[in-house]
Amino acid sequence: MIEQYFDALFSRVQSSPIVNAHNISFDIRGLRVGFIRGAITFIDQSELHIRELVDLAVPNPRIAYAYHYQNLSHQLIFRYDNTPHFPDLSTFPHHKHVDNENNVIESLPLNIFEVLDEIEMLNRWD
Repeated sequence: MIEQYFDALFSRVQSSPIVNAHNISFDIRGLRVGFIRGAITFIDQSELHIRELVDLAVPNPRIAYAYHYQNLSHQLIFRYDNTPHFPDLSTFPHHKHVDNENNVIESLPLNIFEVLDEIEMLNRWD
């Protein structure tokens, strides 16, 4: 059920020691389909902007996604997405932008939980 996925994400964000604030909306589009949009602000004022269309009835449930992480100055740290604009990558359409829009590397499809884990690993704030 999509509500369980939404609840798990909300709980993960609420329990993160590095989350300062969040504004995430959940749109139920079917029993197993939903859309997530919003932003999470971390204690250093960096932000993660989220867009995710999920269909839990299919093997690869993230139909469309973008996880855009930026610093306080709005400079890109990284962005994972599956927009089909880098066909030469072996992981097409999945890829990761690193440091700037033009630095693109291969990436397996991630979910929001893995992205939050990566941000927590990158930022060991006390």
